[in-house]
Amino acid sequence: MWVFGYGSLVWKVDFPFQKKEIGYIKGYKRRFYQHSTDHRGTVDNPGRVVTLIPSDSESKVFGVAYEIKKEDIDHVVNHLDYREKGGYERVSILFYPMDDKAHPFEIVIYLASHDNPQFAGYADIKDIANQVVKCHGPSGANIDYVLNLAKSMRTIAPDVDDSHLFELEKAVLALTNG
Repeated sequence: MWVFGYGSLVWKVDFPFQKKEIGYIKGYKRRFYQHSTDHRGTVDNPGRVVTLIPSDSESKVFGVAYEIKKEDIDHVVNHLDYREKGGYERVSILFYPMDDKAHPFEIVIYLASHDNPQFAGYADIKDIANQVVKCHGPSGANIDYVLNLAKSMRTIAPDVDDSHLFELEKAVLALTNG
């Protein structure tokens, strides 16, 4: 079994895996359109985290695929089902490794649909940034989520311009004089 990380799973891997691959999935865009009331915010002050929004068939979302050992699958799935309980569901999709010689393969992603109760939807980048800098939850400050994801994406896919993520990072840093 393989699991795809496109948000906090890119930089906060808290489960056993035997191999990882950098690559992408197609047909989606990464967006901070999901509220977080259980990790990066609270019910009274929800944070913003990423989900995937359907897009054209050539859109790509880069991230990390983790191969899970057979004997760890049940434990990892239970752990991730709990971790991603705030509106995410498991979906299978095709993953394309960055290594052009490798073949695409099926992978599991956690996707928050538009009709889940935590879906926040579109907002202007400045409004999302204002929300992010004010939020903190059991997993830490919402700003750390944004900055860690941006830093990690520059490391694993330095030639990829994830404009939504990097514009939000810039807006958050401007608000914090970072």
